[in-house]
Amino acid sequence: MEAGARQAELVVGRGPGAHRTVQSAIDAAPAFGTITLQRGRYREVVKVPAAKRGLTLRGATGRASDVVIDFDNASGTKKPDGTTHGTTGSATATIEAADFTARDLTFSNSFDRAEHPEITATQAVAVKATGDRQLYDRVTFLGHQDTLYADSPNTATRARQYYRDCAISGDVDFLFGRATAVFDRATITALSRNSDPNGYITAASTRRDNEFGFLITNSTIRSDAARGTYYLGRPWHPGGDVDAIAQVVVRDTRLPAAVKSAPWTDMSGFSWRDARFAEHRNTGPGAGTGQDRPQLTPEQAERYTARAYLAGDDGWNPA
Repeated sequence: MEAGARQAELVVGRGPGAHRTVQSAIDAAPAFGTITLQRGRYREVVKVPAAKRGLTLRGATGRASDVVIDFDNASGTKKPDGTTHGTTGSATATIEAADFTARDLTFSNSFDRAEHPEITATQAVAVKATGDRQLYDRVTFLGHQDTLYADSPNTATRARQYYRDCAISGDVDFLFGRATAVFDRATITALSRNSDPNGYITAASTRRDNEFGFLITNSTIRSDAARGTYYLGRPWHPGGDVDAIAQVVVRDTRLPAAVKSAPWTDMSGFSWRDARFAEHRNTGPGAGTGQDRPQLTPEQAERYTARAYLAGDDGWNPA
């Protein structure tokens, strides 16, 4: 290796040459490098900046549950200077880089509402993802409110993200943001808060000029919550932004009895009927049709596929 060159393959864990923290390995890695995480629980906040394009994080064992990156900040958690983190700042992992890949590991935000009754801003993000052409393969995302923030760098920039064979759990708005995101063969667990509503699975803030927001396809949504207490989603308009027009399709997916018969609802004074919500060929006890359950037309069903969502202008096709 030439003097000053960065090692392209790094290891986090124990042993000669291994980094002791995930962040130190990220800092040391070159663009398009690979970081392998040994079995263990890494309690830290991590950031993959935009300059680390093409970086891969992978668990060493091939089992997501063996490699966990976890922290427990919430939006209302105080920082040393007395201010609070806010939703974005609560993220256990912030991933800005384009062409990023994560495989066979878990991102967790373990903030516990019950242990912190003094905190009322309970949004607690496991991952905030803003880069384009990001791939999450056999990755687990654990949290409660706002688990996975699938976003883009700013309102003028689009970002495509592909979540394949992932497991995602939460309760309130736990898939949210303005990214073009495909959740393919996902296992989505809607947790019970013993309330009605128990929660909302999606809160997309897709830009008005973006045809493609969130696609949940060939997946399973499961829940132990009471029958008819969960919404598939609601339209998030950050700061009242009228140009955030949610686009969500749930298709070819098994729905639990917890899903309401009218599965979409309003948010912050904005009607769900003005958003772009639809279903197609869903199954299970929570599936249904009717005036409160828009369905894709045959032409739309041919159009709204993983390939179409992710293609963009460069033909990206990780699916």
